[in-house]
Amino acid sequence: MNSREVKQIFNRFDGMNILIIGDVMLDSYMWGRVERISPEAPIPIVSVAERENRPGGAANVALNVQALGANPLLFSVTGNDAENELFLQLMDTNGLDTSGILPDVQRKTTVKTRIISSNQQLLRVDEELSEKIGKSTERKLLEMIRVRILSEKIDAIIFEDYDKGVITPSIINEVTGMAGEKAIPVAADPKKRNFSHYKNLDLFTPNLKELSEGLRIDIDRTDLESIEFVARKLQEGSRIRYLLVTLSEKGIYLRHDEKGTLVPTEVRHVADVSGAGDTVIAVATACLAAGCGPHHMAMVANLAGGQVCGKVGVAPVNKNQLFEETIALFTGSRSFNGDCHGE
Repeated sequence: MNSREVKQIFNRFDGMNILIIGDVMLDSYMWGRVERISPEAPIPIVSVAERENRPGGAANVALNVQALGANPLLFSVTGNDAENELFLQLMDTNGLDTSGILPDVQRKTTVKTRIISSNQQLLRVDEELSEKIGKSTERKLLEMIRVRILSEKIDAIIFEDYDKGVITPSIINEVTGMAGEKAIPVAADPKKRNFSHYKNLDLFTPNLKELSEGLRIDIDRTDLESIEFVARKLQEGSRIRYLLVTLSEKGIYLRHDEKGTLVPTEVRHVADVSGAGDTVIAVATACLAAGCGPHHMAMVANLAGGQVCGKVGVAPVNKNQLFEETIALFTGSRSFNGDCHGE
């Protein structure tokens, strides 16, 4: 692509409606300094100086979609608890629509707390309930999604699956069926539990660990022939149009039109890999909906994932920076820097 074509693609992001279904959570941070080791056990003592909360999981995908200029329509289930109140406040603060968030007294809001010192994560504590949502809640969520799909122009749909129970096989089947009837492209960032239920997709973005766990097979990241064999079987068996496998510092493996290719990368400074997968699927889906070709889609998503890895904590992409880096890459004025995509 030349500069004019890149600008056209980025301009098309503006005003898109991208519907996101998945597990949301609070990303909570405790920032401090380590100055001594505990006398009680051989562990560091962190003197906490600051606390921060951010919308995470599928909500971070929504933030990335919003950062590109598109309109995220987020659907999820949370607990009916104090953590949900805080989550909804953060959604409001960030200008995200909360009408698709369904509180459930049988659930608890997922909280991931990261303890960080000198920009290094020392510990993560997860508070969550990962059982599947109940049938009644599933029906309510599906009806909310159906109304939105039928009443608005939807440019793409993303399943952001963290295995916390919001996405079920019925939701996958119902939503992909509705999308097929209205010719809406569907993308999914999978985890192990629902892996085999994702079929007839336009875009599938597992990392290598997720691919290995989902197919229950060991895969050597250095063996491209093995990756190609597994990718071909998955793509053909699940009828996936574009398969995009993130390979950490190796780059992105893209398979489409019965052929695979490695989109390589030079690793830039990595501060934190948290949320890189959220950014990759948000950017790749927006590029797909904007008419970007598969190879260029993978390259832009690769750049975006690398950009957010340079930030501490989960953070959305910077559109202006991504635009400038994309122009520089496609016009040959810089080498391809980008991917980290933590496993």
